[in-house]
Amino acid sequence: PTPVSALIHAATMVTAGVYMVVRNHALYDLTPNALLLVGVIGGATALFAATIGLVQTDIKRVLAYSTVSQLGFMFLACGVGAYAAAIFHLVTHAFFKALLFLSAGSVIHALAGEQDIRKMGGLWNKVPITHWVFLIGTAAIAGFPFLSGWWSKDEILGHAFTHGHYVLWALGAAAAFCTAFYMSRLLYVTFYGQSRVDHEAAHHLHEPSRWMLGPLLLLAALSALGGLIGVFPGGLENGAFHRFLSPVVSTATAGTGGHRGGHLLPYVLMAVATGIGLAGWFTAHYFYYVKPEQPELLANRLKGAYALLLNKYWVDELYDRLAVEPSKGAGRLLDRIDAVVVDRAVVAVEQVTDLNAAGSTWFEKYVIYGLINVLGYANHIGARILRQLQTGLVHHYAAILVTGLVVLVNLIMLFLWWGGAS
Repeated sequence: PTPVSALIHAATMVTAGVYMVVRNHALYDLTPNALLLVGVIGGATALFAATIGLVQTDIKRVLAYSTVSQLGFMFLACGVGAYAAAIFHLVTHAFFKALLFLSAGSVIHALAGEQDIRKMGGLWNKVPITHWVFLIGTAAIAGFPFLSGWWSKDEILGHAFTHGHYVLWALGAAAAFCTAFYMSRLLYVTFYGQSRVDHEAAHHLHEPSRWMLGPLLLLAALSALGGLIGVFPGGLENGAFHRFLSPVVSTATAGTGGHRGGHLLPYVLMAVATGIGLAGWFTAHYFYYVKPEQPELLANRLKGAYALLLNKYWVDELYDRLAVEPSKGAGRLLDRIDAVVVDRAVVAVEQVTDLNAAGSTWFEKYVIYGLINVLGYANHIGARILRQLQTGLVHHYAAILVTGLVVLVNLIMLFLWWGGAS
């Protein structure tokens, strides 16, 4: 749902990694190579995701890849040591991306669940409030002057250039151009031009309730004016927001020689960044408003590049081929080994155990218990024999005693005789 996307994709969950890097900036400052790697990954991600967003046709998917790209900007800022700028962009991004997601939800709600922008168009006068707030959000993320995204994105690019990270600046500038282009494209295809809305859905087009419009208007105001917290009252990179972060984020910056250029350079870079954003906007204006037939002609002419971007560089397919399918194959192999080897071994052990148990039972029953029974029976027989001697008659006992005494005397005499003879 778009409210969930507005919460977790704009301001909270997906930006947790940026917060972690900034919160541990003291450790990254001690490892410049690791910090540079963060910046390179951030810049590459910003451009990579931005190019994917150029051709997507699902309104939420465009915003999703936009989020990935903007996260790349934040990590690029961390990589060049602009930690405060990274958090500043995190906050402004929360404003305009939450606005864009909720505005997209308003459009989807008005079109009864339709998300394909190819089935939209001409909505600007059907849902005018949604149109205007979406326009503000688009202008903010595209870097239109004095809106929230303009301040934070310009600070990141300016910091990268003035501290010697020219390649990262170029990656960020290219991503900024693509951002302005794909967001303007989304605006024009969704709200302008000829209506491509389904006939049945067109009869039910309406603005959402005031309870849904209220957050849109609030976020539109923040998207337009929220960037001022990073500028006033102290000027660029010294506003209230930066002062708020100063106890946590040190003023030390990562670079190849510190700040470069005179006092005029930041303003030149600001103008260049603004020009890049406006160039992306006007390029989209030409292709999707002035000459709306051109994108299809260009896509047919550049089928390979178009397919590459539409299929997201085939990363999902590559992941399936290199990770998912081998994992499934390994799983099937292990399942076969389990069935053929392990299960049979378990059955064999079970059979051996059963035989051993049967043998032990037979030995216990017929040998151990048999021996015990024989001894018991012999004892019983012996007792019966001895019992015959117990008659209870005194003259019998006297006869036995006399007989025993005679035998004993004879034995003694025999023993004495034998001893004297030897």
